Amino acid sequence: MSQIVIIGAGFAGLCMGIQLRKAGYDDFVILEKDEDLGGTWWENTYPGCACDVPSPMYSYSFELNPDWSRLFAPQPEIQHYLAHCAEKYGITGHIRFGVEVDTLEYDEQALRWTVTTTEGEELKPRAVVSGVGALHVPSYPEIPGMEAFEGRVFHSARWDHSYDLRGKRVAVIGTGASAIQFVPEVAKEASRLTVFQRTPNWIQAKPDIEMPAAFKLPGVPRVVRDAVYWVLEARAVGFAVDPRLSGLQKWMAMRQIKKQVKDPELRAKVTPDYTIGCKRILLSNDWYPALTRDNVDLVTDGVAEIRPNSVVTTEGEEVEADAIIYGTGFKVVDAMDHWKITGRGGQKIQEAWADGIVAHHGTTLPGFPNLFLLLGPNTGLGHNSVVFMIEVQVAHILSCLRMLSENKATTIEPRAEAMLAYNERLQKRLRKAVWNEGGCSSWYLDAEGVNRTLWPGFTFEFWAGSRKAKPEEYILG
Repeated sequence: MSQIVIIGAGFAGLCMGIQLRKAGYDDFVILEKDEDLGGTWWENTYPGCACDVPSPMYSYSFELNPDWSRLFAPQPEIQHYLAHCAEKYGITGHIRFGVEVDTLEYDEQALRWTVTTTEGEELKPRAVVSGVGALHVPSYPEIPGMEAFEGRVFHSARWDHSYDLRGKRVAVIGTGASAIQFVPEVAKEASRLTVFQRTPNWIQAKPDIEMPAAFKLPGVPRVVRDAVYWVLEARAVGFAVDPRLSGLQKWMAMRQIKKQVKDPELRAKVTPDYTIGCKRILLSNDWYPALTRDNVDLVTDGVAEIRPNSVVTTEGEEVEADAIIYGTGFKVVDAMDHWKITGRGGQKIQEAWADGIVAHHGTTLPGFPNLFLLLGPNTGLGHNSVVFMIEVQVAHILSCLRMLSENKATTIEPRAEAMLAYNERLQKRLRKAVWNEGGCSSWYLDAEGVNRTLWPGFTFEFWAGSRKAKPEEYILG
């Protein structure tokens, strides 16, 4: 019987497994619903898929990769890197593929969790670590007539590689981080491409250079990583301190528009009217050029309905299409609404979150002993690499496990008052930040307009305050 169950074999779950092995824990299993590891980087295979965080930072600090081909690694390289890490640190054998978790239920008598898979199998670990991540449940818009469309339909996160887009009339709904990567590739093949944009993004040039040979020299990857970290960290000044300090960021984005979009009408369509940073700043060199192609149209009217062979706008324009591709992102905050987790006293996690999704240091919850959330509430970032945040959270979890061992205790959970105080401080800062005050709506915010997704400050602040659990903030049992 495995003492620890880790859910997910992406960056988060693999990091947890690796650090458990390094700390001397060997009695754990990683349950992965897909047929291979990688999480987001296994599932997303759309054309042009790559990271928008520089590769030296989008990797584990303990396993730097001198072999990145580019500053922003393409999807296959990232998935290969994760497979390398799993093999090198001996956790491949701990992973069970094709196993999807259905429910988690805490057994108060046995002081164990009952983890039930969709196939009905039950595991009874002492602790559970959720490493499911935030970007894996595709989000679809609610448009009348969606089911009536007779052509090919798929989401960017479930790309249909069997469908040949050459010569087809393609409609893309959504212009987020995935769309700005795949639209330029689709534009090269489609006979007609119509992109439906709800809100324009702030987009800056992507310095996607080939990694020089010198990057392979001993010590260089570490120096480059440190430099990239501080360059990215500097962006938080305008995001979390004062939006008025984002002048340079806006200038860089406006420069990109002026340089690549000459047509005044198109330029107006792609220029945002909200504060930069309110939504995630995107990076691309070929998004605007793709929109200027003769076979591409950018439509900013809303989508009213979908008919068997067309998409109809709120202005009544009917756009014929052979295929519809949804580039509408992922369920993030609302994905947790469907978690089937029952804690002490039969409390559902939705009941614990009736007033909003919260966690202590984004990781633990009162009433849910020995349950740990990686990339939980308010651990996302708008300016740096979430891999950094994952490593801090993993360190926090290991300190909780050490606390159990040192005190010969069986269970650990945060004090309710400690979690409340932590989140009150966090939300106080967020209310003044650009994500709340920037004049946009985004997936960072829940239905009440509260930011349940992002960390409000610098990542080194999270590292300083969260890498080690404070005994006075926890209850041992």
